[in-house]
Amino acid sequence: MMTRSQQGRTNRLARPSIAVAAAVAVTAGVVAAAPDAKTAAVAGPKLSLIAASKSVTLDSWKEEPGVYLDLGTYLTSEKGAFEFKVTRKSYKDPVVASQIIRNGKKTTTKVLPAGLVKDFSGLPDFMEVSVVDAAGKSVLKKTESFCPNNASGRVRPDAPANSKFPQSCPANPFTLGSVWGVENGWAANTYAGYYSAPVQLAAGTYTAKISVTKKYRDLFGIANKPQSVKVTVRERSWEQPGGGSGGAATKVASSSPHAGHAGHQAAADPAPSGHAGHGAPAHTDAPAAATTGAGATFNVGHGPYPPAPPALPWALKKQAAEKQAGKDAFGAQGFSAARVGDRAGQTDGSRQAPGAQPNAKRPTGKAAVPNVPKPDLRSLPAYGITVSDGYEDVPGKDYLAFSANVWNAGPAKLVVDGFRSPGKELMDAYQYFYDAKGKQVGYTPTGTMEWDPRPGHEHWHFTDFASYRLLKADKKETVRSGKEAFCLANTDAVDYTVKNANWHPSNTDLSTACGQENSISVREVLDVGSGDTYTQDLPGQSFDITNLPNGTYYIQVLANPENRLKETNHKNNSALRKVVLGGKKGARTVKVPAHHLVNAN
Repeated sequence: MMTRSQQGRTNRLARPSIAVAAAVAVTAGVVAAAPDAKTAAVAGPKLSLIAASKSVTLDSWKEEPGVYLDLGTYLTSEKGAFEFKVTRKSYKDPVVASQIIRNGKKTTTKVLPAGLVKDFSGLPDFMEVSVVDAAGKSVLKKTESFCPNNASGRVRPDAPANSKFPQSCPANPFTLGSVWGVENGWAANTYAGYYSAPVQLAAGTYTAKISVTKKYRDLFGIANKPQSVKVTVRERSWEQPGGGSGGAATKVASSSPHAGHAGHQAAADPAPSGHAGHGAPAHTDAPAAATTGAGATFNVGHGPYPPAPPALPWALKKQAAEKQAGKDAFGAQGFSAARVGDRAGQTDGSRQAPGAQPNAKRPTGKAAVPNVPKPDLRSLPAYGITVSDGYEDVPGKDYLAFSANVWNAGPAKLVVDGFRSPGKELMDAYQYFYDAKGKQVGYTPTGTMEWDPRPGHEHWHFTDFASYRLLKADKKETVRSGKEAFCLANTDAVDYTVKNANWHPSNTDLSTACGQENSISVREVLDVGSGDTYTQDLPGQSFDITNLPNGTYYIQVLANPENRLKETNHKNNSALRKVVLGGKKGARTVKVPAHHLVNAN
């Protein structure tokens, strides 16, 4: 598994910079099917399944067999947004999904059938894909889930320039609430991305038939109009020249005992970043050509769970790549005016928010904590729990590695500025407070920030943000993690249904958050509804269990351990996760019982 720090050595968190206008690319050559009379009577937006291209080319890599079945199909939403609110009251309660239907000033809530949606990753078994070979023989039939927040683009020029919905569906097993949606006049990629395993297809030509499954057609009034796409599978190797964007990086990273995910670099932006990542997904990427949808997204590396589908869908990348190669089927003028960026009239998925800017000067005057909304820091139970050795760093040891998340339940964001005095190694940290209109109305000193010079870190850490402890069965401390300083980033959408939740937080990765060694000031923000995941798998961060007896323990994730940060409630800062240690020295084991209804280690 690759840590937050190591991931920064191999993967730059950046959106692909593809000069293409999504509104044009998604609609080119596509005619959406109209629902029949039966489906038209169903309340809600008009939904259609479309294909952006009649043919695709997919890569099968010799070093990592399997094909990511990104076929370039989309679900469009017209006459309103395809919108959902997904929640659970607690980890003892099931997930409940409701469709939100807006008709002018009237809003209707339609609760989906109980048990249909079991987690926050999307609508399960939404798509059905069948594949036949050149001889007409069936070689594959499967269903896939659909995340309405998938990579998307506009399908008509008068649609909203930006989607109000979040940019992915949460994968954290302890998510509490989410918002899904396909914006009115937009189309969302139906490809399940890394939530779907690659399929085994030999090199050759195929025909894929893609359709929405009957239960969802009936539920949402979608016409039964399957799409057909010609598929060419080509076999490639990482060793070949031009072996694919990210190929070399993936090979290097996967040879390390820490490696979990090297990520894909945009062709125009291959350089690694000096900023660290927040953990690592559970599996290694196959290197992907720039024209495929198997690339990474904005939230790659944030914790041990897979990222959402790609920031740019397959068809858009393919057309952009064809133009660069002089093969633009739409003619010389097709995309000649296209420029990178999300703005009025264009949505290409390349948006990357700038870092939050600190105040220009250190605060002056008397510190005060006004009676205004404040953040509410809460911890999620630990997950991604494994036993590891000390690698080459500390051989002969046994460690309990885990991922931990502290999130902000609001109703106000956490804003901390660090200011450096000339000649001092530490920054002085201040927490800021704002009124309902967003005006700063107070501040208070809240500890320090320190520069972490280690390779892969190289950013400013806010001290005493959280603490990790391993408790004995009687819940008394036995081991404490040395990790207590953090660079804050909004890596996980924990609950976007809480009051004032920000569905588009700015600092979703460390390339926008944590400053440089010569920074005079830094601003770190944890927005409402979002949390920050760190994966603790290095000695000093994970728990040394070499000499601990077998038995029951609890991993405690504790937010704001010294109560230096001002928040609305200090009584909900701790979360416990039960673990059972077994085995013997050098071969320790861990069992992780389910946490109420959440059965994820």
